[in-house]
Amino acid sequence: MRIRIVDAFTDRPFSGNPAGVLLLDAFPADHWLQKVAAEVNLSETAFAHPLPPGAAPGGDGVPDGGEDWALRWFTPTTEVDMCGHATLATAHVLHTTGRATGTVRFHARCGVLTATARQDGTVTLDFPTSPLTPIEVPDGVADALGATPVSVHDTADHIGDLLVELADERTVRGLAPDLAALKHRSKRGIIVTAAAEDPSRGYDFVSRGFFPNVGIDEDPVTGSAHTALAPFWSARTGRTELTGLQGGARTGIVRTSLRGDRTLLNGHAVTVIEGDLRA
Repeated sequence: MRIRIVDAFTDRPFSGNPAGVLLLDAFPADHWLQKVAAEVNLSETAFAHPLPPGAAPGGDGVPDGGEDWALRWFTPTTEVDMCGHATLATAHVLHTTGRATGTVRFHARCGVLTATARQDGTVTLDFPTSPLTPIEVPDGVADALGATPVSVHDTADHIGDLLVELADERTVRGLAPDLAALKHRSKRGIIVTAAAEDPSRGYDFVSRGFFPNVGIDEDPVTGSAHTALAPFWSARTGRTELTGLQGGARTGIVRTSLRGDRTLLNGHAVTVIEGDLRA
């Protein structure tokens, strides 16, 4: 079977966030999927298979039909409920291989997600917006980050992250957190963010994401995190259309559009490796 490595939220190889993508006829046993993801050893590997028209996993009907795919994501250590960059990577593979055109509906653990390919090569993902609850700084978070939070918000069970606002872009970029100390401070991980120092550079805010709970020390570009970053920065700027830059050594761009309880995530992707999986 064919396996591809796709760099997502970038239009250049060796930047953005790489994801493994396998298109299957059906999902094999969970332990096999996990072993493949561990072998690929990227933040996430996506597995997808086509569904009969009008059918969803478990026999649930799809109200408006269309071409549908079942989609799952695995880190090297566990399955996750939501992943943006690997969904973008999967949509890119479907469109560049001719397996899909226009809008694709994915059925995943977090519900129905859609991906629409544009003529300019971008893909727009339609994800649920994360609710944000302001909270006091949890014990140990500031020490683990090595920085003093300006504010902290909980995303609860939506993505399971803490969203931590820091003083400025320089602080976000310079973080070297104690990952062992960060572990178990939230359900999934910690997103840190700050306003862009110079918006003329083409982005409105910066972020980084640390997810040691699910086997990812730092995720270069986390699409799902932007379902929280979009409403957070929209509330501060009064704008619904924003651009985020995420990453440390490796970065990518996510363009967000806040649509109430839905957030659109827009970006490019590029396939960098394609080969045969012999397992």
